[in-house]
Amino acid sequence: MNSAQSGATDLGAREMVEPVAASPTKKWDLFEELATTEHEKIVICHEPSVGLRAVICIHSTLLGPANGGVRMYPYPSTEEAVRDGLRLSEAMTYKWSAAGENRGGGKAVIIGDPATAKSEALLRAFGRFVDQLRGEYYVGEDVGITLDDMQTIHLETDYVATLPVEAGGLGDIAPQTASGVLYAMRACAERVWGTRDLAGRTVALQGLGACGSAALGQLLEAGAKAVVTDLDQNRVEAAVRELGVEAVEPAEIYEAPVDIFGPFAMGGVINADTIPRLRAKVVAGSANNMFAEEGDALALEERGIVYAPDFIANAGGAIFDAEQFRKGGFNADRVGKRLALIEDRVKEVFEIAKRDGITCQAAAHVLAERRLSALWQLRSKHG
Repeated sequence: MNSAQSGATDLGAREMVEPVAASPTKKWDLFEELATTEHEKIVICHEPSVGLRAVICIHSTLLGPANGGVRMYPYPSTEEAVRDGLRLSEAMTYKWSAAGENRGGGKAVIIGDPATAKSEALLRAFGRFVDQLRGEYYVGEDVGITLDDMQTIHLETDYVATLPVEAGGLGDIAPQTASGVLYAMRACAERVWGTRDLAGRTVALQGLGACGSAALGQLLEAGAKAVVTDLDQNRVEAAVRELGVEAVEPAEIYEAPVDIFGPFAMGGVINADTIPRLRAKVVAGSANNMFAEEGDALALEERGIVYAPDFIANAGGAIFDAEQFRKGGFNADRVGKRLALIEDRVKEVFEIAKRDGITCQAAAHVLAERRLSALWQLRSKHG
């Protein structure tokens, strides 16, 4: 039995539930975590000869094959890597469902610094683990992984969702992710200021990676102003030099006097420490799992700040990538229409939250679970 097979645990999944924050004093247990989140499978990918330590987390295949990016990050512990994979894969289930796509929730994380630990051998070893799942999981691009890396993974498996155009894929998905976020911002802007127009609004952009940079360009084109920050000073200097935007230090971005705060980097940035410091009236960005704790959504709303739930707002790239799997193949006009629906979904979240007296984050789960529950009942009835 190989490592992937021995690390794969089928759990029989199955109602979708909101993630419950782990107690800081309770000892973490992998199987308890899996039971709580009701994941279908987790695959341990271990190849010591090339330094590969990774997990593939499959939350649900109810809607279709699991589909989600692989993230490479220097996690401080295996526990934190696994828990991130579990959170991200669960979020993908909700993202696909709310977006109306026929894909399942999956995500992979590779433990290691992409600047120093990434190699062809490591990526190809990971690709072989993906291939052993025989289409149960399709891998895409995420933090720390490039389109060139995806081509390397593709050498070992055909189950790759994100590839450059020259390799037969759709190319960079960041512009579509950014476009979806702007639709979400417009829905929030209309709720706060009575108009969806972003012209004249000032947006704080936290993160100038592929998606943040794409969003910056689109915001400026829409007539908005921007304040930017990033841990990579070269990116910041280039944005200031080439686009004339204002820049602040990473720790100062929360207190920037702006209309909209856009998290475009890692998750957990909307938390007990940052919420009191925000001066924006709207929060909308591409970061996954932007809330650090379950109660942060309510704390944000108690401050009167309107936000777009992350897995609704950042679905644009997923919608674009999933188009290749739709019957009839890729259709650019259909993609454009489906991206525009993100604005309508954010508005629907507002309506559900008001109707049910719940947070917008909880309302987004209600929206996603409505479709999941109907399909689960159908599967249960017919076997």
